[in-house]
Amino acid sequence: MESNGGGGIRGALGGHEPALCSSVFLDHVGQVILCLDSDGLSWKLLESSKMDRNICFGFKLGPPDAGEIKFCDIYAVELIDQGLVHRSNPSSPARCILGEEWQMYRFIVHAIERSRSQPPLWSTAMFIFGNRDLQTCRMWVDHISASLSKEMDRPKNLLIFVHPMSGKGNGCKTWETVAPIFSRANVQTKVIVTERAGHAFDVMRSTTDEELMLYDGVLAVGGDGFFNEILNGLLSTRHKASYPPTPADFLQSLGGDNFSVDEPISEIFCHEEDERPLIPDKVLGISSISAYSGKDCNSKFLLSNERFRLGIIPAGSTDAIVICTTGARDPITSALHVVLGKRVGLDIGQIVRWRITSASKVEPCVRYAASFAGYGFYGDVITESERYRWMGPKRYDYAGTKVFMRHRSYEAEIACLEVKAEERKVQSGDGKKCGRVICRVDCTICNSKTAVECDESGNWLRSKGCFLSVGAAIIANRNERAPDGLVADAHLGDGFLHLILIKDCPRALYLLHLLQLAKKGGNPLDFEFVEHHKTRAFTFKSSGNSSIWNLDGEQFPAHQLSAQVLRGLVSMFASGPPV
Repeated sequence: MESNGGGGIRGALGGHEPALCSSVFLDHVGQVILCLDSDGLSWKLLESSKMDRNICFGFKLGPPDAGEIKFCDIYAVELIDQGLVHRSNPSSPARCILGEEWQMYRFIVHAIERSRSQPPLWSTAMFIFGNRDLQTCRMWVDHISASLSKEMDRPKNLLIFVHPMSGKGNGCKTWETVAPIFSRANVQTKVIVTERAGHAFDVMRSTTDEELMLYDGVLAVGGDGFFNEILNGLLSTRHKASYPPTPADFLQSLGGDNFSVDEPISEIFCHEEDERPLIPDKVLGISSISAYSGKDCNSKFLLSNERFRLGIIPAGSTDAIVICTTGARDPITSALHVVLGKRVGLDIGQIVRWRITSASKVEPCVRYAASFAGYGFYGDVITESERYRWMGPKRYDYAGTKVFMRHRSYEAEIACLEVKAEERKVQSGDGKKCGRVICRVDCTICNSKTAVECDESGNWLRSKGCFLSVGAAIIANRNERAPDGLVADAHLGDGFLHLILIKDCPRALYLLHLLQLAKKGGNPLDFEFVEHHKTRAFTFKSSGNSSIWNLDGEQFPAHQLSAQVLRGLVSMFASGPPV
């Protein structure tokens, strides 16, 4: 066994003395000097092995003579059974082709490998090291494990919800694909396969704070709608905030004399004597959901918890949230983001429904959305698609075509808070004229510490008329049908949403707008019939025939609602798309 090597090792490494060094064999490379320091592992091929393997039939063989892995890219290390370690040896034509094999003790370092052609895609990589001395292998496993334990952001215990019918019905198969990654990383998982609509919501809402604090996070194996169900289950009894700001005339139109929009939601529901559902019946197939209780309002679980995060293993139909937070719609990539403890703040939209119909009573009903809230075209598509669930993801294309041909518009009045000039400057990269600033990993705009508050005394911009659609994009919403998303420069955690109003127009013009959405580098907002407002809050009131709201792929009927953005309310197991 060799450790803390002497002058020979220091010389081989250019004078740098690491914390630990040994001569080991790297599978398919040869004998190397393996070294450990505070950043990770590095190795260099020994001179004798280099002379043996460099040339065969006039060609240079094998991987590079040196390499390294950072601890931030290593997610597991394990000691395995005694077995074969291979290397190429050009000392003879036969060995040049077949290589050599040695029987020895081995350990595996599991790390991530980034795709060169598609940087957002991550895959698993294994580095198998061997030594004839078992104690040497154990020593390396112990030291690497000790270094990985210092990566404090990595989860140790997760609650997993699996939607078996998500997307093409591959939820369980998707989890089986990524489960070994969590096992190797020594992450304890409690897996719940949902049995009905609203099952995950019920579990999240009924889980006590003490139980929830035992976990480092919750994962959804499914799509955006399934994530929305879990998000609402988490926030329904634990989030305390005022209702969204509204113009004075909006409040008057509600006719409510017994409540104030400035009163915290939790307190309002805590003082309700009758049971009033947080999420309406039939929306998620939930038979009954009790109102807020005093116990719920005294939640011990803090949403600002530095340790707790949410995550998604994509298995849905669009997976827009995953694409915007990791850059790839790939279960392996998402699982690796989770076990490595990546973190990114995510804005959440708070939507308060005041009336279901123009004649209904004022009964505030709160919902949360992580990606998108849409009315008109978007609501009609989600409603129509429910009839064709047996088609799988293709139902959205079929339903979208039917709704497009119907070309139905809806009368509504919308008001949104105007963003002040100084806020625009801060949120656009210090006012630099650099075009669209796309949200990427370590985004300076999202990481800005500038306070974001909704000021109801600000100027309200109003729009009234017939609209084909009303959309509120909290994030860019990139997906396979819209490669740049609904709004290319929307950010994950800047405290703003993008309100997109599509006024009634000829079907041909609306088709041009949709084609621009489907085009990489398109300009879907560059039409006279499109209004685009960057805002923190908006109100909506329909008149006449009504559509339905689409919240992250879930139906939400509402005649009057108000909405605001809650900046960085939750943290995600992700790092943002790569540059």
